[in-house]
Formats: sequence, structure tokens, C-alpha cells
Amino acid sequence: MNTQDPIAEVETIVARARAAQAAFEANGSQEKYDRAAQAAAWAIMEPDRNRILAKMAVETTGLGNVPDKITKNHRKTLGLMRDIADAKTFGVIRDDKDTGITEIARAIGVIGAVVPSTNPGATPANNIINALKCGNAIVVSPSPKGVPTCETLIGYIHAEFDKLGLDRDLVQMVPGRGSKEKTQRLLEISDLIVVTGSQNNVKRAYTSGTPALAVGAGNVCVIVDETADLTAAAQKIAASKTFDNATSCSSENSIVVVNDIYDAFTAELAKAGGALITDDSKVTGTLWVKGHLNPRAIAQDADAMIDALGLSDEVPQGTQFVAVETKGIGSDFPLSGEKLSRVLTVYRARDFDAAVGITREVQLHQGAGHSVGIHTNDDTRPLTLAKATPTSRVIVNQAHTFATGGSFTNGMPFSLSMGCGSWGGNSIDDNLHWKHFIQSTKIVREIPAREPAVEDIFDDYWKQVGK
Repeated sequence: MNTQDPIAEVETIVARARAAQAAFEANGSQEKYDRAAQAAAWAIMEPDRNRILAKMAVETTGLGNVPDKITKNHRKTLGLMRDIADAKTFGVIRDDKDTGITEIARAIGVIGAVVPSTNPGATPANNIINALKCGNAIVVSPSPKGVPTCETLIGYIHAEFDKLGLDRDLVQMVPGRGSKEKTQRLLEISDLIVVTGSQNNVKRAYTSGTPALAVGAGNVCVIVDETADLTAAAQKIAASKTFDNATSCSSENSIVVVNDIYDAFTAELAKAGGALITDDSKVTGTLWVKGHLNPRAIAQDADAMIDALGLSDEVPQGTQFVAVETKGIGSDFPLSGEKLSRVLTVYRARDFDAAVGITREVQLHQGAGHSVGIHTNDDTRPLTLAKATPTSRVIVNQAHTFATGGSFTNGMPFSLSMGCGSWGGNSIDDNLHWKHFIQSTKIVREIPAREPAVEDIFDDYWKQVGK
């Protein structure tokens, strides 16, 4: 191999992964797959290594904060390990005498995973664990800023592999600083690709010719209606909005507050650390620079963000996030989109029906298919919202960031990648999880015939419209 040829280098890495995966599967067992997944999980969850990875992530990407990265690395991985603990991913997984079908779990092969700089430790760890649990090898392509964290994580995984005698080539990464050319080649020659992050990479994944699991953009909009527990809603929104400095795709970007409780709720939001800005021009002029989000404000601690936005004299001491009143939605109103910062857009709605309309409009502008939320004590309203908006998830009375990607207090699978269905141009509409990393072979046996009479199928239809 010409070591100066980056494309050949990627091809060699994938070839090594393919050889390692073939041996892993041929000599596999449920215990072996489980141990490999546990090794990868402990590599990021072990407290000292977790702390190193979190610190490195913040230092090299400039995004988020260390305590929340530590929490994310721990809880996302722990939750995933809970989800997969009893999952059968090797051998016969179903034997149905009624249908005559026996289903055998099969690995997919080599997974190519493109991961973002917002979660350079937690996201690759999640993908690696899922891949190993299902008997696959995986090659990770991190964003340029995420390379040091990903490289260190994989080093920790290899150290755990050595204890078990597992082949290090099962988990590799595209070497050096990321490049479009190397990532493109990985997309083309993997057996399955998983992409979390930029929508440019998502589009490239779906046009690569390789089966792809890619997820859409977030731009969460949450309704607070007149029946909500306002104190609880404000506290949950504040905790969610500020977690890891709003790096999550599930962070609230807009809230829609029903008019009857608007003043009371914004007062509660202030108690929770949210400073209300009534002149949106004071934020739009500084949060965007030459049409792009201000890097000095993106995913920064509150004081740094407030300083970058020139709001130090506008907000009280101790402000944790900025809530900006606005009315416009669409490309001419950037506050209606994703902001990756401790900036929360606030819309006032005359009533619940209007709030649903605003939420729908925001989602159609950006973030379609991802998720919306509602704080309410009316059990009928989540269903109304679900039917009216192009969304895969409606999060009810929860801190959105902590709920969407799986929580110990809801039934969603733990994940850092949320599918957005056809609304978001995705092939999946659920949280990316272990079932997406496995396929199966079906043994099909003959069974007694179950052929219905034509009358059994069409009798009701004929009675209604005739033959």
C-alpha cells in the first residue's frame, strides 16, 4: 500500500476489519459478542477514562462542558447496556412452529460510522457497542475536531480487547484528520453506514450506494399550555436547554407559550435562570456573523455566550440561558431554526390550537421528523399534537434533551442518533439501536395450507358496494 494514498489507506483498514469480522462471526457466540460490547462500554464508562475523554472533547472541539460530557458518556452508555443486556443476537433467535419459520441472527459485516464533533466520545461508543453486540466490525470516521477523542477512546477499547484476546481490527477509525475523500470511500465500501451529524454527510450516505442509516436535523419546539405545571415545566426546560451547553440535537430551540399563562411562565423561566429578551434584534445581530452561527457563542458556557452576544448589561447576574421573544418563522427568521447555543426562542400563542400551528410551521421550516414536546395536564393534547405535526416523537412533560434519546424513566431506546422518517429524509423513524445493526436468515418450512375462500375476504365489501 502506498501510505501517501489516503483512499488506499481506508481500503486497507476496511479489509482488515472485514477479515477480523469474519473470524469474529465464525468463532462467535452470544457470550463473545456480549463480552466485546461490555469491553467497549467499560472503555468509556471507567471513571478516570471517562473524565479524560470528556476533558479532551471539550478542549479539542470547544463545544460543551466537562461535567455534562462525563454524565452523558456514563448515562448514555449505561442505558444502552441495559437495553441490550438480554437481546439475542447470535444463533437461533426465533423458532415458530405455527409459521414453520426459524430465524437465525446474522451479522451485517463492516459498519462505517460517521460521527459528529458535538459528541466525539459518546456517539462512537454507542455505535461501537451496538456493532459488536451484533457480531460486526466497525470503522469510525470522526469529524476533524473529534479525532483526538475518538482515537483515545479506541485506544481504551483496544486495551480492554487485549484482556479478552479480541482482535483490535474489529474497532478501527479512519486515520489522521478527517477528509471528505476518505469518508466518501468508507461510505462506498462498508456493508452498512451509520451517519450522525451534518446533513451534507447524511445526503452523501444515502447516495453512496451502500445501505444507510442516517438521521435528520434537530430543531425541537415545545409547547407550554395553560394546564401545565409551570414551575416544573420551566425547571425541566432550563435543565435540558443548558445541558452540555445545548450541543444535543434534542435541546429545545423554541418554546410556544399559550397567552393565558405567558407572563406567569416567563416569570418561572426567569427563576430557572432564563433571561427574557423582548427585542430579538439584540440577539440576531450577534448570534449570526456573516450568515453563520457565531463560533464564540456556539455550545459555550453561559457567561462566555452572553459576552459573545454583547448582552452582559442586558441580563441579570447568574443568567444560564437567554429566552428571546420573536414572531417570525422561516429562512428570513434565523431564530426559528437550530441554534446550538443557550439561546431559546419564545413564541406567544393565543391558545392551544394556535400553539400547534406554530409548532407545525417551525418543524416544516427545520427539524421535520425529529421531535416536539408539550408540557400539559390535558391527556388529549399530546395526541392532537402528534397528529398535526411532522414528527417522530412527542415528548410529554419531560426535559427534552434527557428524554428523546432514551431515559431510565421512559421507554425510548438509549441512543444519540434519532431517525426522522420520511419527514426528515431518513430511512428510519425511531432511535438508532441494536436492531438496526443485525440481519437474519430465515429457514422456511412447509405448513398446512391456510388459503381463505374469496368470500371470506370480500363478503363485507360486496355487501357495501356489490360485486
